[in-house]
Amino acid sequence: MDRDTAMKEFEDLVEKAKQMPVEDKHFMYKGIPYPSIVTSLETLQALDNFEARADDILLVSYPKCGFNWMLHIVNSLAITAGTTKKGNEILPPLLEFRKPEKLQVLSSTPSQRILGTHLHPDNLPNSFFEKKAKILTIIRNPKDAAVSYYHFQYNNPVMGFNYTWDKFFSVFMEKKAFYGSYFDYISAWNKKVNDENVLVVIYEELKKNMSEEIKKIAKFLNFTLTDEQIQSICSMSTFKSMKENSMNTHGEMGNILFRKGDIGDWKNCLTEEQSKAVDDKFEKHLAGTKIGDLLKYDEYCK
Repeated sequence: MDRDTAMKEFEDLVEKAKQMPVEDKHFMYKGIPYPSIVTSLETLQALDNFEARADDILLVSYPKCGFNWMLHIVNSLAITAGTTKKGNEILPPLLEFRKPEKLQVLSSTPSQRILGTHLHPDNLPNSFFEKKAKILTIIRNPKDAAVSYYHFQYNNPVMGFNYTWDKFFSVFMEKKAFYGSYFDYISAWNKKVNDENVLVVIYEELKKNMSEEIKKIAKFLNFTLTDEQIQSICSMSTFKSMKENSMNTHGEMGNILFRKGDIGDWKNCLTEEQSKAVDDKFEKHLAGTKIGDLLKYDEYCK
């Protein structure tokens, strides 16, 4: 699907969302809430049998943890390395945003396919693991993820519920946000973090040490690039650069997808009580785990 067609489909979804009652905007699948305006039970069931390829790259993240940033970086690496061509980006990149018949179209898409999803790690199509495709996940600290997710849902004409911050925080903490509990989602990667075909990237580390992190990603994906090429990708992948270009890349969704991208914005939103509640969740679900250590929680959330 070309970019203009994808933009037109988004505009159609906005109009559809305006007519949809709030109670119809979500449905449950395997105990997890999903946005019915962009996905369906039929699509999620079809994904169980999705056929991956050994040379696929699958990007996975919880919502508002850097997915679009990572997608831009990986596409830039692949185009520079010559494994794909500019203009061949798969749209929409999220597998669950495709109707079942459009999932079938991907079977005729040339390699190397760069695919993406927000699906829970335990619900990813088994074929990605069976074929040993490269799986790249980006993880963000829970406090900034919650704030970013709140603004995304509040301002999103397709999925917005116009919750107050306090209401959304309650939804986020009670596992009722779309795609389920952040803490269940992130802790699930502990079972896969040592898989040689999985790379975990930490949002904050990518922001602070972009050049080194992109080199690590390139190596994981078997892309051979020069230092000059890496630096060029870095300069095009800053939040400022992507936000300024967002109308060209994402149309009307640009301002919704790219808000701040800051580390520590949670300090402007969370009350002391809310911050403590997240700390308690972290201690219960992630403290002392491999993923918990990678998050550097004390540095970014205290």
